[in-house]
Amino acid sequence: MDCSPSTYHIPVLLKESIDGLDIDPAGTYVDVTFGGGGHSREILSRLGPQGRLFGFDQDADAQANIPHDERFTFVQSNFRYLGNWMRYHGIEHIDGLLADLGVSSHHFDDGSRGFSFRQEGPLDMRMNRRARMSAADVVNGYDEKKLSDILFFYGEIRNARRVAAAIVKARTARPIATTSQLVETLTRLFPREREKKEVTKVFQALRIEVNHEMEALCEMLASATQLLRSGGRLSVITYHSLEDRIVKNVMRSGNTNGTVEQDFFGRPQSPLRPIHNRVTTPSEEEQSANPRSRSAKLRIAEKI
Repeated sequence: MDCSPSTYHIPVLLKESIDGLDIDPAGTYVDVTFGGGGHSREILSRLGPQGRLFGFDQDADAQANIPHDERFTFVQSNFRYLGNWMRYHGIEHIDGLLADLGVSSHHFDDGSRGFSFRQEGPLDMRMNRRARMSAADVVNGYDEKKLSDILFFYGEIRNARRVAAAIVKARTARPIATTSQLVETLTRLFPREREKKEVTKVFQALRIEVNHEMEALCEMLASATQLLRSGGRLSVITYHSLEDRIVKNVMRSGNTNGTVEQDFFGRPQSPLRPIHNRVTTPSEEEQSANPRSRSAKLRIAEKI
């Protein structure tokens, strides 16, 4: 499979997200979702000789896209360990951080990764292939209640209990080992007009569970808030309501539950200030050229 940057992933909201970082040519920046390197290359194009950029990606495939630039440092790790790696590299403060939380085109298009129900392949979904738990382990190993919970909370599926029960019943006949076997189990549960949307939600829920995405996002945002120097920017692109709610709460209040703390005089004490009161979404032209951008939302905040 061609894994060149141009085919690995088309960067979403490229100009808007990098403009939002308000880049200092001599600053230190982090792209915690390196992927195909599109956003990182744009950041590098705006940095001067003294600037630095760190790119995080837990998927070894992303290494093929590393730019030949002495200002760039690649970190093969989950971004939840952002704080640890910055300490390792001797970085106390950063001037900006970019996160594009969407799954790359590369992952959806490579059937061997198991991220898409449109591709036949093993039920895997691990961003980090060294991780032990796959989607097949979740589908075949979780009890009915635990399956129902992740489908409800991570997939926002209304009839999660019915779906979980159907999965448990199907796996008693044979293990559900491939994407097509899971789809076969699911399709009879939903009306035809909602089938693709609901199956997509199931795959989303499994992917989030396998990769511990919500926990990792919360940990990364907490580290980013601490690392940003005053005036530093946080630019985050989200694709579904769960992660967008977390990002919105952190940018508004400095914590994931969205509760704004106040001082003795009742003044709000949030470490971040949203740059805009509204989200930025892709233009109609971008959505037409890149259908995966249609659900994207960009939020930007500044460290106070």
